[in-house]
Amino acid sequence: MKKLSVCVLFGGISPEHEVSLRSAEFVLNCLDPEKYNIFPVGITKSGDWILYTGTDYSLLPTGEWQHYPKNRRAAISPVRGQGLLSFEGDCVVREWIDVVFPVLHGENGEDGAMQGLLQMAGIPYVGPHVAASAVSMDKTLTKLVADQAGVTQADWLLVRAEDTETRMDSVITQVEGRFSYPVFVKPAGTGSSVGVSKAADRDGLKSALLQAGVYDRKILVEEYIRGKEIEVAVMGNSNPVASVCGEIDPGAEFYDYDAKYLTDTSVGYIPARISEAVEEEVRDTAVRIYSAIGCQGLSRVDFFVTDEGDRVVFNEINTIPGFTSISMYPKLFAASGIPSDALVDQLLELAMEAAK
Repeated sequence: MKKLSVCVLFGGISPEHEVSLRSAEFVLNCLDPEKYNIFPVGITKSGDWILYTGTDYSLLPTGEWQHYPKNRRAAISPVRGQGLLSFEGDCVVREWIDVVFPVLHGENGEDGAMQGLLQMAGIPYVGPHVAASAVSMDKTLTKLVADQAGVTQADWLLVRAEDTETRMDSVITQVEGRFSYPVFVKPAGTGSSVGVSKAADRDGLKSALLQAGVYDRKILVEEYIRGKEIEVAVMGNSNPVASVCGEIDPGAEFYDYDAKYLTDTSVGYIPARISEAVEEEVRDTAVRIYSAIGCQGLSRVDFFVTDEGDRVVFNEINTIPGFTSISMYPKLFAASGIPSDALVDQLLELAMEAAK
């Protein structure tokens, strides 16, 4: 049987660069070299593309992969049929690529930009296509789709960064007229809780708005929902399925970037500590929002289940969820009976199926 040629894209210029390196290490170690020709392509923080020619994927999180002696500069050509180009002196080497697994979190990775390049190149790729990626990446657009789909979510307000720079007092008054403290403040277009803050008072709100404005010109302010943080993994094209539910106890003010990746304060529970009826509602709602946005391949959908009344409240969707050794997406499907190597195989098959 012919081997599939798989290009795994990782790194990138976003603040989530380091998370992407760890996700790529995990995905690459799941790929069986007996089944696949593997082409790991990393994008540095400065935007250079490098074909990593080594096989020790533990060098990715440390950054040592960039300096492997046989590396070559690389690019994916937007011209159909050219595939992956790498450069040796004055020579160009062309490699046919059957499918790309973009493990690029954040800006230019999961916002539709990379998906647009791959679409032009005619190369199948894992995950949602351009429009669904863009909508899912922009939390304010996700909110609009959820509203139209009738999905329960936290009350929210869009703030523009330029307004915080020219009339901060008016913005704060508007927020305080809409919500009680605490509130969550998020850049509209980042993942992994980058730039997200929980503001407990006016001074905290001002700091949170300024911090969020560093990452995006659109800022989302949300009401605080007191409850359990529940995550569910979704996979599929026309008939998506949801995993068992997982629960995150952040062990901190909230499940921020540090709690996710840098500290050991958070604790995960699989299955989540919710009733069967609530779990079924979460899973059904996850598939509902996934389909409403037009996702395919995979996504992780996050919810709150309120402490009072077990109300299911949609939080956000992540179209390229973390694939680190501690990430919920692979762990949730492992708990659902699909081990990580089989999960990666299925995601590649779904990408090929969607391209047809």
